[in-house]
Amino acid sequence: MLKYIYKAKAGHTGGSLSSVDILNVLYNVVLDVDPNHFNNVDRDRYIQSKGHCVEALFVTLADREFFPESDLETLCQYQSHYIGHPTKKVNGVEQNTGALGHGLPICVGEAIAAKMDNKKHRVFTLLGDGELPEGSNWEAFLSASHYKLDNMYAILDNNKQQITGYNKDVMNTDSIREKLEAFGWSVKEVDGHNLEQLAEALNSGPFEVGRPNFIIAHTIKGKGISYMEGVLKWHHGVPSKDQLDLANLELDQLAASIS
Repeated sequence: MLKYIYKAKAGHTGGSLSSVDILNVLYNVVLDVDPNHFNNVDRDRYIQSKGHCVEALFVTLADREFFPESDLETLCQYQSHYIGHPTKKVNGVEQNTGALGHGLPICVGEAIAAKMDNKKHRVFTLLGDGELPEGSNWEAFLSASHYKLDNMYAILDNNKQQITGYNKDVMNTDSIREKLEAFGWSVKEVDGHNLEQLAEALNSGPFEVGRPNFIIAHTIKGKGISYMEGVLKWHHGVPSKDQLDLANLELDQLAASIS
């Protein structure tokens, strides 16, 4: 992922690193979806509400062979479909997203449609904690509870930072758990970098019959890179060649330690 951001000289590095473990679990353990049957009406749906962290989604889709990974060499280049937000021109992408607060309402519609058609597939979305203040999210939270959408899962990439600072300073939405439970959602909290916890939570629904499911995934912006972790400037920072080399070294060492 970092090599494509480096080549493109653009990307949302910190949030992609905080969310890539979530996407890894979704696409390799949870979602009933694959590139050979992407038009199957019974497939699970995943819509990335925090569309700006598209680099994590692209590398995950490439890993699942929705398209050749070599396509990502064109990231953010003229006439490439691989741009800074998800677009349906890329195989495996359900909806165009990027304007914050849109993914969750789309998922409410998808989940209502599934209920009306007596379908058993599930609907998932990934929210950024910095997009929570968008009013459309709160309308969607109310609607999902009202329509008892227990086939819907919203995952919060809770890295506690956004482009202009810490969420608590920009627009404090704590405590999100109490707020969502008051809105009628069933909520679980997990370590967003613990693959086992993520898989257990995402595969154990509905948490309560008749209630939509919300997973607060506690994450670290820039996870895995020592000089990026928790550092605000890496919201959309691009590494230099030396920084890329150091990042690759650290990631190689981490992979060796867990293999």
